Amino acid sequence: MSILEQIIIGFALAMDCFSVSIASGLTLKKFHIRTLLLMALFFGLFQSMMSMIGWACGFFFSWFIDQYGHWIAFALLAFIGTKMIIDYFRSNEQSSFDPKKLTTILLLSVATSIDALAVGASFTCIGLSHLQEIIFPVIIIGIISSLMSPLGNCIGILIGRRFKFPAELIGGIILIGIGIKTLIEHYTL
Repeated sequence: MSILEQIIIGFALAMDCFSVSIASGLTLKKFHIRTLLLMALFFGLFQSMMSMIGWACGFFFSWFIDQYGHWIAFALLAFIGTKMIIDYFRSNEQSSFDPKKLTTILLLSVATSIDALAVGASFTCIGLSHLQEIIFPVIIIGIISSLMSPLGNCIGILIGRRFKFPAELIGGIILIGIGIKTLIEHYTL
C-alpha cells in the first residue's frame, strides 16, 4: 500500500470526525481548548486503535464487522443525534448534550471509529499480515483524524457565532445523516 493510498484512507476515515466536530462546534459557539484537545486526542486515538483492532480481528471476525459494524455506527450516531434534537426542543436548562463532557467525547469517538474497525479488517484482505506492515497506516489514520477534529470544531464554532440558527437541531440532524450515510454506503458498495 503506497503512502498516497494510506493518506487517502486517513482522510476518508477522518471525514466523520470532521463532520461530528463541526456539529459539536455549532453547539459550543465558543472555544474550549480542553474540548478541542480532548476531541483531537480521542478521535485520533480511537481511529488508530480501531484500525489496529480491526486488523487483529480481521483474521477471525471480518464477517461480523462486515455484517454488523455499520449498524453499530448507525445506532450510536442516531442515538446521539436524536438526543441532540430532543434537547433542542427542551429548555436550555434541561439540555443534556454537552460536547465538553468526556462521556460525550468518548461516545462520539467510538461512533466515528467503527469504519476504522472495518478498514483495519480489510487490511488483512489485501495481504497485510504482519504488524510492521500496518503500523505506519494506523499512525497516519490517527494523525489525520487528530488534525481534522479541531479544524471541524473551529469551523463549527465560527459558523455558530456568526449565524443564529438552531445548532443542536442541525447538529443532531448531521449526526443522524452520517449514520444513515454509513448504512447507505454499506449496502451500495
